Amino acid sequence: MNTSSTLFAGVAALALSVIAFSAPASAQVADSITIYNAQHEGLTKEWVEAFTEETGIVVTVRNGSDLEFANQIAQEGANSPADVFLTENSPAMALVDGKGLFAPVDQATLDQVPEQFRPANGHWVGIAARSTVFAYDKTKLSGDKLPKSMLDLAGPEWKGRWAASPSGADFQAIVGALLQLKGEEATAAWLKGMKENFTAYRGNSTAMKAVNAGQTEGALIYHYYYFGDQAKTGENSKNVALHYFRNQDPGAFVSISGGGVLASSRHKEQAQAFLKWVTGKGGQAVLRDGTSYEYAVGKGEASNKALVPLDELQAPKVEASTLNNAKVTDMMTAAGLL
Repeated sequence: MNTSSTLFAGVAALALSVIAFSAPASAQVADSITIYNAQHEGLTKEWVEAFTEETGIVVTVRNGSDLEFANQIAQEGANSPADVFLTENSPAMALVDGKGLFAPVDQATLDQVPEQFRPANGHWVGIAARSTVFAYDKTKLSGDKLPKSMLDLAGPEWKGRWAASPSGADFQAIVGALLQLKGEEATAAWLKGMKENFTAYRGNSTAMKAVNAGQTEGALIYHYYYFGDQAKTGENSKNVALHYFRNQDPGAFVSISGGGVLASSRHKEQAQAFLKWVTGKGGQAVLRDGTSYEYAVGKGEASNKALVPLDELQAPKVEASTLNNAKVTDMMTAAGLL
């Protein structure tokens, strides 16, 4: 998975799970929509079940990953069976938008989400958010021993001491933010230092488990892996604490999960209704009260009380619609990380 083109080559082999959510017998089925879902399956299941219960609109969900689906939609073009595309991170939304394949999101839906959580062109909208964190072994690190900036992790003092999951869309979004904030030269230098210093794991949860087991001192991941484990048994995070870089540092990047309506959709009214519901009180309440531990992004909507409030993260300002994943994968490949 080195470039966008090679990503698509794997789409044919992608096993997509398909789940249909039917309306209750008492509800009148208005129509149906198909969602290409790259968000976490459990979260989308909660959204879809509540939406169908309230509206009677039947939803079929096909589960996959961000860039696999983005490339699949680009190839399907006007023939795509999808009505809605949901992602974990924004680069996949930007890829589809760059192909001109989204219909504009209804203004009433856009108005439910602050400007920093949606692109200026209004072709898709933020539905949730996640914060970059440094998950560290609290039995080994604390206070002034923690990196003050994500950039510090490329320094020689961090050689062999930290981990990440470079092949995932999550980490590539973080690098995309670094590229936008600091430029190509600084990003290339950081990736070179990363290659020399870090240990690769497959998946953020696996990287966090390695920290917990004492195999590495820290890992660059998204916040909700920790909170999700803590809410269960805590067995994979009992020795772990989270360090928030703050101060507009690249390591304080907040990634936006996106939702968009395909221009080729034959059920645009119902697809638009789904996005409006997800970004409204019903959908954002699922984030507040559910088990995803992702941030709510709706205006005036609260996130789960266990989380550090979004406005305290001091995240850098990033234009989510222009995160360049193709450039990122090229640079990470050149650095030997993919």
